[in-house]
Amino acid sequence: MEHFIVSARKYRPTQFKDVVGQQAITNTLNNAIENDHLAQALLFTGPRGVGKTTCARILAKKINQDGTQQDDEDFAFNIFELDAASNNSVDDIRNLIDQVRIPPQVGSYKVYIIDEVHMLSSAAFNAFLKTLEEPPKHAIFILATTEKHKIIPTILSRCQIFDFRRITVSDIKGHLAEVAKQEGIDAEDDALHIIAQKADGALRDALSIFDRVVSFSGKELTRQAVTENLNVLDYTYYFQITDLLLENNIPKVLLSYNSILAKGFDGHHFIMGLASHFRDLLVCKSQETIELLEVGEQVKAMYFEQSQKTSHSFLIDAIDLANSCDLKYKTSRNQRLLIELCLMQLASLTASGEKKKHSDNGAISKKRYVIPPSHFKVAEKEETIPPTTETATPETNSETTVEKISSEDTVYASNDDAKLDEEETAQPTAVAEPNVNSKTQETEGEKSVDDSGVKMADKRSQIITEHTTKKVSALSLKSIRKKQELKKEQLANQPDEENLPTESFTEDEMRTAWTQYAKKVEADGKYNLLSHLTMGIPKLDGSIIHLEFPNDTIKVEVEREKYDLLGFLRNTLKNYDIDLDILVNETVQKKYAYTTREKFDKLTEKNPALEKLRREFDLDI
Repeated sequence: MEHFIVSARKYRPTQFKDVVGQQAITNTLNNAIENDHLAQALLFTGPRGVGKTTCARILAKKINQDGTQQDDEDFAFNIFELDAASNNSVDDIRNLIDQVRIPPQVGSYKVYIIDEVHMLSSAAFNAFLKTLEEPPKHAIFILATTEKHKIIPTILSRCQIFDFRRITVSDIKGHLAEVAKQEGIDAEDDALHIIAQKADGALRDALSIFDRVVSFSGKELTRQAVTENLNVLDYTYYFQITDLLLENNIPKVLLSYNSILAKGFDGHHFIMGLASHFRDLLVCKSQETIELLEVGEQVKAMYFEQSQKTSHSFLIDAIDLANSCDLKYKTSRNQRLLIELCLMQLASLTASGEKKKHSDNGAISKKRYVIPPSHFKVAEKEETIPPTTETATPETNSETTVEKISSEDTVYASNDDAKLDEEETAQPTAVAEPNVNSKTQETEGEKSVDDSGVKMADKRSQIITEHTTKKVSALSLKSIRKKQELKKEQLANQPDEENLPTESFTEDEMRTAWTQYAKKVEADGKYNLLSHLTMGIPKLDGSIIHLEFPNDTIKVEVEREKYDLLGFLRNTLKNYDIDLDILVNETVQKKYAYTTREKFDKLTEKNPALEKLRREFDLDI
């Protein structure tokens, strides 16, 4: 079996012209060598896999060439590579300084390439300063790092800095195409484009991915094979999802997202890709920005076709929604629901009649409907008609009338209110006592009404009577008088403070009532309040219940429920002298029981009898 060499090593450039994506730096270095204008300390910085070490090796070899050497001469005796990640001490730098003093035996320069130089210790940096500032004329230092900000400023000031940039997708794709051609591999343009995107600007990563995919698919490199091997969401998913969103087809959108999750893709990766897809569609809307679309020609045509179906407003709103979902994803407890809600909102953007109207501050403005007073006149006139056989209305009509009366929309009164008061005065019992009207107007002919008509009329009267007892209209003097009577009745029904019960109770009874209220809070779904109420153990002092919380936020939330809590405790314990004393003690912390011993201690705090039980039976925890 022949030894395999990875593509990153096999196709490593040996000349500046072969370096991909760093033309500005390679041209600068070439001109510096030709014009004898090369600095003795160089710093190559940039992300991984962009050619820093490769350019350093090419430079070290090129400055020693004088035209008399052989083509395969590598000047290995003149090039020293030091890995600062493993040789970062002062002693390592001192050994390097001792070697620098010795001139080269072959060639003109000794080149010292220090990789990952930011890993040197502060003492090693300081020991290196003098030599780096005034090196021997035969020594050139090339420092390479991915994290320039970790290098001390005194080192940076002594170096000529070259910033290597990320390699573009098109440059990586072109280099991969040449490698595939030399390897005899038939690769699709879209497949190479996906590999270039996945590499994120690093050519070494792109070549490593290329080797992996070739091992998977063989000599035929297809887009499907690349997406399957790299677990990348194919762009066809995003095209299908966008078509469903434009059709407002929420069920199919949710099913498509479910199938994506079933294939093992991450929801966060999906929503980020969807936001990028909307961005690419927006880029295709203008000829000036279409060059920002980094995709293959075939895919570019698909983007252009779908962009014609979408509007600028839809794409901008869609990008905003998808980006907001992306930001909230990691902090959300129900991440799937978050994305499904985002998809439903996206599918509703183009739905007719569902476009949201935004006010200046971005909030949704709600339209207020004004019902004129004449509407209520008609309703009250209809109610004055007694429920006889000729005027009995269906149940639905009566309910509609009641709904009109109980409408909570804003009503603007007019001069017709005086007439309305006169009609109410002329028929004082029309609404409040419909059953009496029906009885007084009943005749012998009316007694022959069938049972269904009577039941419908009685039900209508009952609905109106119940309504008038719950809500009173504020359109007339009579309604104002009615409100005053209801207020007097409420005051009369309040219990006499002198006769309120003040029965004694024990601390156990208080805790039992406290637990009952906590269960009631849990049944109401107030889980945040439940955690606060069960955080500590309430302590009783006379009729005052003392509570301690670790911060003011919890105190404020409990005080909001103070009156409901006091009402429940006073009614349950039959003592209206009960009051709450809430204190903030920042030293109090909520203790979680993890071990068996901690759980037993927590239970013992609530019920000390457990410790007595353990001792009597000599139980182990």
